Amino acid sequence: MTGQKNSSSTNPVLAQSDLPYELPDFASISDDDFLPAFTAAMASHVAEVEAIAADTAPPSFANTVEALELSGRDLARASGIFFNLVGPDTNPRRNEISQELSTLLTDHANTIAMNPVLFERISDLHSRADELDLTEPQRRLLDKRYRESVRAGAGLPADAQQEMRQIASRLAYLTTTFSQKVLDDANDSAVFVEDAADLSGLSAGQIAAARRAAADAGHDTGHLLALELPTSQSVLTELTDPAVRQRVFDASVNRCARGNEHDTRELVLEIVRLRARRAALLGYRDHAEFVIAEQTAPDPASVDDLLRELNASAMRAGGRELTRLTEFAGDVRIGPADLTYWLEREKKAQAATPLDDFADYCELDTVLTHGVFHAATKLYGLRFVELSGLPVYHPDVRVWEVRDESGTGIGLFLGDFFARPSKRGGAWMNNIVDQSSVLQTQPIIVNVLNLTKPDTGEPCLLTMDQLTTLFHEFGHALHGLLSAVDYPSQSGTSVPRDFVEFPSQVNEMWALHPDVLGNYARHHRTGEAIPAELASAARESAGAETAHATIEYLAASSLDLAWHRLTEDEAKAVTDVEAFEAQALTDAGLHSELIPPRYRSTYFNHIFGGGYSAGYYSYIWSEVLDAETEQWFLSEGGLLRENGRRFAAATLSRGDSVDPLLAHEELIGRKPQVDPLLRRRGLAA
Repeated sequence: MTGQKNSSSTNPVLAQSDLPYELPDFASISDDDFLPAFTAAMASHVAEVEAIAADTAPPSFANTVEALELSGRDLARASGIFFNLVGPDTNPRRNEISQELSTLLTDHANTIAMNPVLFERISDLHSRADELDLTEPQRRLLDKRYRESVRAGAGLPADAQQEMRQIASRLAYLTTTFSQKVLDDANDSAVFVEDAADLSGLSAGQIAAARRAAADAGHDTGHLLALELPTSQSVLTELTDPAVRQRVFDASVNRCARGNEHDTRELVLEIVRLRARRAALLGYRDHAEFVIAEQTAPDPASVDDLLRELNASAMRAGGRELTRLTEFAGDVRIGPADLTYWLEREKKAQAATPLDDFADYCELDTVLTHGVFHAATKLYGLRFVELSGLPVYHPDVRVWEVRDESGTGIGLFLGDFFARPSKRGGAWMNNIVDQSSVLQTQPIIVNVLNLTKPDTGEPCLLTMDQLTTLFHEFGHALHGLLSAVDYPSQSGTSVPRDFVEFPSQVNEMWALHPDVLGNYARHHRTGEAIPAELASAARESAGAETAHATIEYLAASSLDLAWHRLTEDEAKAVTDVEAFEAQALTDAGLHSELIPPRYRSTYFNHIFGGGYSAGYYSYIWSEVLDAETEQWFLSEGGLLRENGRRFAAATLSRGDSVDPLLAHEELIGRKPQVDPLLRRRGLAA
């Protein structure tokens, strides 16, 4: 595989890599290399853009839009390396660099977007688009470049442009700071438990991991329960001591609102106000309208309509669930710290076949090789060959070459599965290199999870949720690996935010599919196949979504929209984060003393630190498509190569080179409907 040469052979961040697929030589890169690399890359990019703008030839797609698309390769390389490191393996120096880059890169992007001569050339092409005989990907790229410039403020008067620059720069600083504070306070809020007896209910592996975490944090004795990113903490389903459950719950819901140096409440208010002001400058009512204008959802009202329909159904289901649970628990008072514990007890009591032993059949390496990779082989003809000896960014990272049916390599897949203090919570996919036929680049994709690392020689056994997450994130990886587009900005997951979760949610369906489960589910000690009744019970359990989980998610989605439906004047009037949050949930019909949102505002990193502002609804919006597509796969025979070929051709390979919704409609033969989703979540009337 060949690629364009970079402009620098000295800075190791920018130097051409001779490793497979141009994998960065992480071993040769120090943190001190990054700022010089970015400085040089931004300077060379500006020079390229100025040359495009100064071209004396009349503007054409090739000399303007395509030339702009293919510029800045050094900057893309540096970004792919550095921002892959900040999430899974940060440190104080990287945090400082990230903070400085947040404003530098934002200012750089605005300098390009607001270049008046370049904007004039793009505007000219956009006005004549119908005359240019463009392919669909080219037309979409032209439209996107024009909209990006307009949304950056290129069409505004000079004073408004300057204000837009200041807002963008400040928002970049604030959102980066928010993410860092969330990680810092999560680490600071980890719950210390001295006596192992107080951890009754947890497995031996979980207790050992808590002891290691305490030792790593400098405690000579005791155990440390690290906090996961969402409000609900998985240990709450198993801890038998109500007092310990309460400590963990309180630590979770109070993150970043404790009045310490990690408090994010003032950040939230300033971010919301600046976003509202930017939307007003551009002529939008609010930030949600500004964001959703670029999504597959037609407008905020359509999102509101879907959420309100689901909210009402979920709260009714939640009432029934709580009544049932109260009767099950008897005289025990159930508080918000206890709800998932009792839901788990009820599930186990009612199960004809207990799921206690299910994880024994889900050892990570076996699931990955004979489950995740197996399904990808059956559907898409892929083969995975693990490579050793490559310079990865952390010792836990593993690398596979991905090959197609002919044996030709199509990219690299990196797996970074275990939690550590330097890694932010959650699970996600990164792309170090984007696929592009024009650039002759093949993808390098990373999946990041936060599994508890077992002791040496012990297996890593997956819970049902972890199993689903592994398949989910690999769905994102497939979206990147199977990309077959011309232009890098249209590659893989570079699709509208409310479509990006769709392929990953579809891939979840294979986790417990009989043809996949039967291939990987072997007892980690004996090698015996999972009993048929246990496999059946697992599928039945996974299909029974709790009202609690649905309400948690919908509350977070509604909270996100409430913050971002504020007009500029309304945003200025909000001064109390907790009070606004409570009122927003009440207005959405989702206020519950027992079920807080999946993320409270102060640690809602998706929307105040990441790219999901006014877009957290994307998961449920995409699930409408996912539920439809699951039915399509099953009706067409399930895990068949032809089905994978058709799904890849319609969705996974095309990225943003086509309208993703129209491509989906062509696949299933009609517009998506919400009924399959309602049935799946137990919300159908």
